Amino acid sequence: MSGIMSNIPMEAYLIVSTVMFFAGVYGFLSRRNMLTILMSLELMLNAADINFVVFNRYLYPGQLDGTFFALFAIGISAAETALAIAIIINIYRNLKNIYIDEVSKMKY
Repeated sequence: MSGIMSNIPMEAYLIVSTVMFFAGVYGFLSRRNMLTILMSLELMLNAADINFVVFNRYLYPGQLDGTFFALFAIGISAAETALAIAIIINIYRNLKNIYIDEVSKMKY
């Protein structure tokens, strides 16, 4: 292996990815603002992308499958974010706030 990834053990990347993922889980479960929930979800998806790239780099050094999976996941994540922000803007226009507790008013 060449480059900077050969000097850093795989466990270091996995620790960073784990911390990112659980920070996202904490934010997703504890926050009530829809934008912070969306940011927490994106943090979890980015942690998964790091895992794709790291496992590909260490298990199959000459191939780019993990990188392509990560790029595909980033594209899906961008589409999901655009759709979620459009929904949040629509909710804000109707209710004048973006807290999860108030969304139940839009049922009917």
